[in-house]
Amino acid sequence: MIGGVVFGWQFPTAAVRCGIVSDLFIRLIKCIIVPLIFSTLVVGIAGHAQDLKAVGRLALKSILYFEIVTTLALAIGLAAANVFHPGTGMQLSNSQPEVQLNGPRPGLANVLEHLAPQSLADAAARNDVLQVVIIAILFGLALGQVEGRPRQTMLDFFEGLSQVMFKFTGLVMYLAPLGVAAAVAHTVGQNGFGVLAGLGKLVGSLYLAQAIFIVLVLVPILVLFRIPILEFFKTIRAPAMLAFSTASSEAALPEAIQKMVALGASPRIVSFVMPAGYSFNLDGSTLYLSLTTLFVAQAAGFHLSLSEQMPILLTLMLTSKGVAGVPRAGLMVLSGTLATFGFPMKGIALVLGVEAFLDMARTSVNLIGNCVASVVMARWEGEFDPCRSKESAKVERIRSSGELIASEFTVEK
Repeated sequence: MIGGVVFGWQFPTAAVRCGIVSDLFIRLIKCIIVPLIFSTLVVGIAGHAQDLKAVGRLALKSILYFEIVTTLALAIGLAAANVFHPGTGMQLSNSQPEVQLNGPRPGLANVLEHLAPQSLADAAARNDVLQVVIIAILFGLALGQVEGRPRQTMLDFFEGLSQVMFKFTGLVMYLAPLGVAAAVAHTVGQNGFGVLAGLGKLVGSLYLAQAIFIVLVLVPILVLFRIPILEFFKTIRAPAMLAFSTASSEAALPEAIQKMVALGASPRIVSFVMPAGYSFNLDGSTLYLSLTTLFVAQAAGFHLSLSEQMPILLTLMLTSKGVAGVPRAGLMVLSGTLATFGFPMKGIALVLGVEAFLDMARTSVNLIGNCVASVVMARWEGEFDPCRSKESAKVERIRSSGELIASEFTVEK
């Protein structure tokens, strides 16, 4: 990251061309996501077919958790905007260009329609995680009703596929330093530090609000569900840094799944909650939406009372659930909210100036929030065992030692 910042600062023209390197790295990561999620989820559901109620119970608990936490994120975003007033003094001018965003604006109808996949191939080609999850759930339920050898054959196949994809992830992650350096250099080279001078208050407010959300919401949740805090943050350090530096949730998703399983969460829980969270539990993105909405309102000279801000909160509680699955959906939700409440659309042009830096913060918090959701649901379902990873590592060491001793004995013989 430091190398990327220095290179982007000193050689901005060359750094802009480095975007192709980070794009190639993220493409390699994206090709892992569908087979990994599909295989782990099918094995988790079909392997527990005798208790189908567990799947519905997990889904209900997850949705309840997602709604509570994202609402708290929205509230913290509004509070940060009221305390720091990032838009005060900006004064939107007539010379500020209008920004037109094409495509459907996410809403309840769009989200419901998006739940019905057309085919696995179509969802996989678009890396539509939510639709892949739905197909995997139905496939796992159907496989669970199959008896005998066909069922075991398919279970063995998907179990083998998931193990291969974890190894695949390990190989691709060797390229992570190069991909991260290129992504950071491209961001700095394209936007520069100069853009932060005028909008530094907005960027600083968002980063501070995201930190407050982690400390006041996510950490107490970990304490409440008896998750070892230091061990948790130590485990997610690498995928969170990858998500921050590349501004891509997908880049960090495979490793995050692997890390949560290593922490002690059940693979069945993680493979369901993590992908679902990327559609309904985008904590960083929801906080960003509430903060930037009030930022534009303040920049336009609107001074809203607390009662006038409540409709904005209620609106974003619904529309923010459509952030996933639509290109540039965050800006579309923002534009729809501005239009609904009569705020100037020119404010989006201001946000676009530092969008890359804002995206880095909200993407990393999205990842951290979904990792917390995974271990919390695992603990809630009684499938979180911190000793699991330690025992697995111990067994692997014993097995490796045994194989070494056996090979040495064969050589001596």
